[in-house]
Amino acid sequence: MRLGIGIGWRPEIADEVEALPGIDWVEAVAENLCADHLPDSLVRLRERGVTVVPHGVSLGLGGADRPDPGRLADLAARATLLGAPLVTEHIAFVRAGGARTGSPVLEAGHLLPVARTRAALDVLCENVRIAQDALPVPLALENIAALISWPGEELTEGQFLAELVERTGVRLLIDVANLHTNHVNRGEDPATALDELPVEAIAYVHVAGGVEKDGVWHDTHAHPVTAPVLDVLAELRSRVDPPGVLLERDDAFPPAGELSGELDAIRRTLEKGGGTPAAWAPPEAPPAVPVAESVRDGVAVAQTALLSALVAGTPAPKGFDRRRLRVQSRALAAKRADVVAKVAPELPEILGSGYREAFLAYAGARPMTAGYRRDALDFAEHLLVAGRPENDAARRRLTHWWRDRAAPRLPGRATRLVRAARSALVGR
Repeated sequence: MRLGIGIGWRPEIADEVEALPGIDWVEAVAENLCADHLPDSLVRLRERGVTVVPHGVSLGLGGADRPDPGRLADLAARATLLGAPLVTEHIAFVRAGGARTGSPVLEAGHLLPVARTRAALDVLCENVRIAQDALPVPLALENIAALISWPGEELTEGQFLAELVERTGVRLLIDVANLHTNHVNRGEDPATALDELPVEAIAYVHVAGGVEKDGVWHDTHAHPVTAPVLDVLAELRSRVDPPGVLLERDDAFPPAGELSGELDAIRRTLEKGGGTPAAWAPPEAPPAVPVAESVRDGVAVAQTALLSALVAGTPAPKGFDRRRLRVQSRALAAKRADVVAKVAPELPEILGSGYREAFLAYAGARPMTAGYRRDALDFAEHLLVAGRPENDAARRRLTHWWRDRAAPRLPGRATRLVRAARSALVGR
């Protein structure tokens, strides 16, 4: 299917997206959509014939556990609601721990790289097959950006993606900004990756902005698209004419004119041509070989050790660059603070300029074990138990906010919080 030129649809720029000229399709984060109805903006776009593709971020297909049936069902429901021709997800893990390791489940709140090893590839392939069987439309998977590298990897990125396609018939969503990120952060040549992967399997392409700090490239989706990223797009275009190309922007949204300018730059890059249109016929995948539970257990232990070092302050696993782990750890905490501020905007309003410092101190000692909304409630509970904020009026507001949204708590766990709440309501 030919998609054309698109842009990531976000509620913050819904009006701008509708008004942009020459938009053939949009991509929406699947987890941000309700399962039974669509935002009015997406309804209007669909009525105009604009294709909408759901883009998942929480399956964690690269994780040690098999995909959660509930998350798969949610993604399938959104694909059906949108009448989408395909759905997309990431080659990443997003949580670790649990029964396989005898430790609490830890949530990264971010896409983390899968080790390019045979064991990790076996687990990923089986998980992809499970997802494909549960989804009503084809699945395409995105290469992610990474600040860190796994020690002892056995395959290059291109080899890893090529074998994934060969074994599962899955399509690829190639993010050229992520290829550039991995070039800066891990020394991986984008041209080599493109030479090694099956470009005919590309369903579409992502283009996004980022920023370099202290020799590390941060894939922010909050900065303009840079020339080096467009150069990677030109490299890809010289090999194949991709069915679709999409501009991503997730934060610090610029005026519509700047978005239009970035889309024009993408169009000019694609016009350079060189490659032929992708002619995709899924390979006949070999029969599936069940992955031994011991293999999944080994992947689980390794991923849990890495995630624990990133979010819980445990020692760095052997072979990892400790400096890069610290950079990644700070980035994860900062993202938690930013996302919690979005899902619970009352918290930075109540806490004012002290919000970020208080949240980062909280996050440094308390890993996220559920979603961001639960994280916001746990952060508020943590402050109230400690008798904070010190301002009586702010503490009363925070108490009311928490009580309006918190799920019922077991009496034993909530005793200190109830006392803190009473103290806040009557003042000290």
